[in-house]
Amino acid sequence: MKVCVIGGAGYIGSHAVLELVNDGHEVVVIDNLSTGTRDAVDEKARFYLGDITNEKQLFDIFSEETLLGRFDAVMHFAAKIVVPESVSHPLEYYHNNVEGVRIMLKTMVQHGIKNVIFSSTAAVYGDVKKDICTEDDELKPINPYGESKLASERLIHWVAQAYDMNYCIFRYFNVAGAHESLKIGLKRDNLTHIIPITVQTALKIRSSMVIFGDDYPTPDGTCIRDYIHVADLAFAHVLGMKYIVNENKSATINLGSSTGYSVKQVIDEVSQYFPVNYSIGPRREGDPAKLIASSERAKNLLGWTVKRTLKDIIKTDLDFRIKHETR
Repeated sequence: MKVCVIGGAGYIGSHAVLELVNDGHEVVVIDNLSTGTRDAVDEKARFYLGDITNEKQLFDIFSEETLLGRFDAVMHFAAKIVVPESVSHPLEYYHNNVEGVRIMLKTMVQHGIKNVIFSSTAAVYGDVKKDICTEDDELKPINPYGESKLASERLIHWVAQAYDMNYCIFRYFNVAGAHESLKIGLKRDNLTHIIPITVQTALKIRSSMVIFGDDYPTPDGTCIRDYIHVADLAFAHVLGMKYIVNENKSATINLGSSTGYSVKQVIDEVSQYFPVNYSIGPRREGDPAKLIASSERAKNLLGWTVKRTLKDIIKTDLDFRIKHETR
């Protein structure tokens, strides 16, 4: 299939591009390189420097590519994703995350493209009160990031209904790790994810790290999250694309491991390699105490399960940072 990957130079997008190329698909990447890097894009993919919020730019790229053959599907990885930043800059988040999706969908309709795979988030569920989160749970985001993703999900649903499109919405839990080749991983300087921050601290790239709150209603007082390896997540997108194209159906699917680990457990795991210097700080605004995914729908619809453990996630991130950040 011919696939357009918007945000394909970023962390998750570049892994999805690699999985698509390895699966034999023709891949076109559009990215503004605000957080991604050009060298993260597989050399077999065509690359355009472009911004999802620039309507004319997106239309022109799609029109140029349509002359070579219409896209079978579009994958979206072009969102702003930092929860605390969304709290302080909600206008920027709604502009990029919602307006960008509206422009993407309008451009798809104009070019007769019927299938979209959208990267959403577990943040749409908000402060979950039960141990396992299913796709049918109440959607009640507690921060602008989650709200912007939920608004995008609903927009996709209504546009798909109006224009006879199919969608696969993936709600991510905590994504981490690096590709086993160590060629691509999470390179950004302004990291917010607990695993790469902990690894950087262990490697003394950071002098110390902060645990944001140790008074949550969890066994050790720190937040519990469901961690998934980025390669497992990326491969799910290939399966999701095939599902909606071949079955002519839509789906909303959690992507997680169905297992939760606390912040302190992550630190303990990293500490098996190198010691981690940390302190306890106040809670961050908008952080729920516990968030774990049910992955039953992904297994039943796509035949997808995680293949990599928390230990694998940490080891690949550690090896990637030793190779790229400690020279």
